[in-house]
Amino acid sequence: MPRAVLSPDRAPARLRGNTHSETVAVLGVLAVGVAAVLPAARIDHGPVLCPFRRLTGLPCPGCGMTRSWVHLMHGQWHAGVWANPFGVVALVAVLALAAHVVVCRVRGRSAPDLNQLLRTPTARVVIAAWLLFSAVRLVLAI
Repeated sequence: MPRAVLSPDRAPARLRGNTHSETVAVLGVLAVGVAAVLPAARIDHGPVLCPFRRLTGLPCPGCGMTRSWVHLMHGQWHAGVWANPFGVVALVAVLALAAHVVVCRVRGRSAPDLNQLLRTPTARVVIAAWLLFSAVRLVLAI
């Protein structure tokens, strides 16, 4: 007897994934891979890619994240934290999300809801601290 093939919209609820968290996990792991391949010795002297910084000369909240991840992936913890201390937090969060998505998929469960994860008290405190840090850095750069 032939097996019935279910379309994604008819798949059982436990097998439907949260594509947002899976997309973020995949893109995050790819970014970690790129950070591991980029040469750490030249990352601090490369071109400014941030559009906000190019237009204003001021750092945006994400400025320094690429440098932070590259240094962290090469074991240069001090330089990674110096580039942007929230690079460590973001790197750990991306790797934890990716691991969680993989575990959910292996166990046959749907991936976590990214919106729900971002509404937890811990996530809200981290985001608020990151924005506060960014505001202070912006004011000090003026």
